[in-house]
Amino acid sequence: MPKSPADAEARLKTLYPEGGPGRQLKTRLKAGEVLVGGTIGEYARPSLMKLYQQAGYDFVYIEFEHVYFGLDALADAVLAARDNGLPVIAKTPQLERAEVAKLLECGIVGIQLPRTESRQDVETLKDYIKLYPTGSRASATGYGSSDYIKPSDRQKWIAAQNEETTLVVHIETRTGYANAEEIVSTPGVDMVYAGPGDTSLEFGHPGDWTHPDVLGPMQKVLALCKKYNVPFGTSVRSMESAENWIKDGAQFFEEALELALILKGATDIVDSYRKIIGS
Repeated sequence: MPKSPADAEARLKTLYPEGGPGRQLKTRLKAGEVLVGGTIGEYARPSLMKLYQQAGYDFVYIEFEHVYFGLDALADAVLAARDNGLPVIAKTPQLERAEVAKLLECGIVGIQLPRTESRQDVETLKDYIKLYPTGSRASATGYGSSDYIKPSDRQKWIAAQNEETTLVVHIETRTGYANAEEIVSTPGVDMVYAGPGDTSLEFGHPGDWTHPDVLGPMQKVLALCKKYNVPFGTSVRSMESAENWIKDGAQFFEEALELALILKGATDIVDSYRKIIGS
């Protein structure tokens, strides 16, 4: 006998007691937890999502601004992440309605806007990711965003989707830093990420993530996040740096690409053999 949508929705509650991956993510951040996200940049594979879940990551971050895997592969990986209790955040390649819609419908809950530079940017993204009456996102049920379940109650589904979708601003340019307070204080911002890589370029110290001219603007954004009670996150190159950011109040980290993890693991093995051979 076929199961009803209500039965399928009930089963999902065992995986996401808060109602869905986006709500789980935001609930944990509101509770003051520090979350670590595993990044993918080339190998969009379900197996990688399972390995990230086994490693203990709290969410998955998709570097979709600079990479070139197809949406079919991405959608498969996103569904695997959701099925393994991992909320997914992704950069949108550009602030464009169709680009954002495709990411949402494949099951991504957090949309991160690179080069966020104004309140208008934030409000436009909010309009794209929220359904009526908050925004103008088109209502498309039965896709990855609802785990391929046709909702039994459309109005309830719309309200749930608006709670699910997570707006992540990404400050990394001089203009973004200059307008940081208007960006962080915009209603609807759920998370704020300060990108050390491009920040180091913008302020004249390429690759030096710990230079005072780089850390200074980022720390000002963190202070604004505390003022407006919005979770702040970044990326680091050392555990010492991570510890310092956590002590200062950072709550989430977008960690190394799977490419870097593969290279490091492979290098460690080869180096171990070279030490034996050379001894």
